[in-house]
Amino acid sequence: SDGGRTVRDIYASEGRGVAFISAEGVTSDESSPFGTPQQGTATGSGFVVDKDGTILTNAHVVEGADSVTVSFEDGGKQIPAEVKGVDTSTDLAALKIDPSAVENLEVLPLGDSSKAQVGDPVVAIGNPFGYSRTVTTGIVSGLQREIVAPDGFQIDDVIQTDASINPGNSGGPLLDSGGRVIGINSQIATGGGQGSVGIGFAVPVNTAKKLLP
Repeated sequence: SDGGRTVRDIYASEGRGVAFISAEGVTSDESSPFGTPQQGTATGSGFVVDKDGTILTNAHVVEGADSVTVSFEDGGKQIPAEVKGVDTSTDLAALKIDPSAVENLEVLPLGDSSKAQVGDPVVAIGNPFGYSRTVTTGIVSGLQREIVAPDGFQIDDVIQTDASINPGNSGGPLLDSGGRVIGINSQIATGGGQGSVGIGFAVPVNTAKKLLP
């Protein structure tokens, strides 16, 4: 209703709070829809949710990792991150970094996923295939979808989008036209391929807001 902001503005501001996550020692099924390697280093995305250095991401990006680091710019310094909490039933995890390690730490505002409507414009920021801080745009394609979490449980009220999402986008924010996070990009439907076919799924941010405390 307020006309929103341009993608350029959102990328320039909120994009600075999107992290490139590297997790050593993660193991998973390579054929899964979660976009993580069978073994070795998993890469994904995350975003800062408070000035204390809390970063929200997907559980499948960091679960079981021996060590996790984050960076905030292409070629930037690797900052150690501690996994503070993992909930595989919603595919969400919280990391913690030393906030003093990042100059002008950008906190992303959390929106209200219950207010999302089909057709609303959205912006996805993440690190697909290792291409750091990539922005794509689209719309809310569907609401109240259901996807399967890494532990087999069902995740409800999932947001479907046609914004291009690929392996490496996992854990990154799906933002509304005001730059508020309404979802955490988590899975894609591939139709048997390996890349985006315009059907992506984001865990609603309202689920994350309940879990973060």
